[in-house]
Formats: sequence, structure tokens, C-alpha cells
Amino acid sequence: MKARADQRTYIDGPAGRLEMVVSDPGDNRSGYAVIAHPHPLHGGTLDNKVVQTLAKAFYRLGYAAVRFNFRGVGESDGVFDDGPGEVEDLLAVERYARDRFGSVQRVIGGFSFGSFVAATVASQIELRHLVLIAPAVGRFPIGEVPNGTLVVHGEEDDLVLLSDVMDWARPQKLPVVVFPGVGHFFHGALIDLQNLVMRHCRD
Repeated sequence: MKARADQRTYIDGPAGRLEMVVSDPGDNRSGYAVIAHPHPLHGGTLDNKVVQTLAKAFYRLGYAAVRFNFRGVGESDGVFDDGPGEVEDLLAVERYARDRFGSVQRVIGGFSFGSFVAATVASQIELRHLVLIAPAVGRFPIGEVPNGTLVVHGEEDDLVLLSDVMDWARPQKLPVVVFPGVGHFFHGALIDLQNLVMRHCRD
């Protein structure tokens, strides 16, 4: 795989311009992955380290990795909408990716608040994979997710408690991959996280 080339671009979103970064492997592309960042009011952007880690994993698997700023973040227009508007933002980015890359394998990933947005969108479109990192259950109404969804959480996450994630996952019989001794932002474990995502989404 050649070195990743990031292209910054903009589309018209529901609340105005949306800023995004696209990493496209080109002719060997197997699909595309859209990645949602953490909470906009707590410093979440498309440059978040976990978001970048997901982009690297998907790119190395041959996906065009699309990460974007929600409304009101970076160079994206608008203001934070506490969820509904951000779902519309992700749907707009997904439509852009589908128009650009065609009917190929589709993946959506999200981190923290972005997992809530990703899970909500996953109920509306057909996906090859859904990847949720530190899903913000208890803070946002994340419902049931498709079978085979990858859920990853840090054992020592003090923003979203592991016990809350397990309570959410248990009725769905949904496996949760727990990183021992790891906090919300996966400091010191990003390479392991990247490798896990690549193994899960390789097929």
C-alpha cells in the first residue's frame, strides 16, 4: 500500500459547508469508510487521534477513508445540534462517498459521540461493517446495532463506564472487546486498536 495521501475537500451539507479529508487508495479501492469524530463541544474534530487511527486502518485495507468535521467544527458551517443535525451531516457525507466511489463495500466507524451518530445512521443504510469505539451509551440513545458490529472499549474509561457499555451490549448478545488498563482516548494503545480493526474488517 502506498503512503496515504490526504485530500481536504468540502461539500454542501444540511447546515452549510462540511469540511472533510479523504484518503483514497485509488485503483485498488475495495470500498469506502466514513468516520465520525467525538463530541464537538469537547474538542472533537476529524483530527482526533482515534479517528485518524481508524482512517489508517481502513485505508490499509483498501478503503477510501473519509473523515469529516460535524457542523460548527473547524471549517464546517453551522452550530452543534445535540445529535439530530450531526446524523444528517453523516448521511450527507455518506451520500457524497457513495456518489464518488460507487456501489462498493461501505463501512461506518465512530468514536465516542461519533459512535452514537454512526449507530444511528447504520439503522438507515446497508453496511459491510460498523465499528464503534468507546460508544457513548448512557449519554446518548444508542439503540440496537447490526450483528457483527465491532465494539471496542477501554477498561478504565472514566467518561463512558465499561459497565454501562456491557449493560447496553448484553441484551443484544453483542461482544465487546475490552482493552485492559486503557482509558477513553486509547493512549498507548492506538497501534493495537488499528490492528484489531484491520483484523475484524479484513474480509
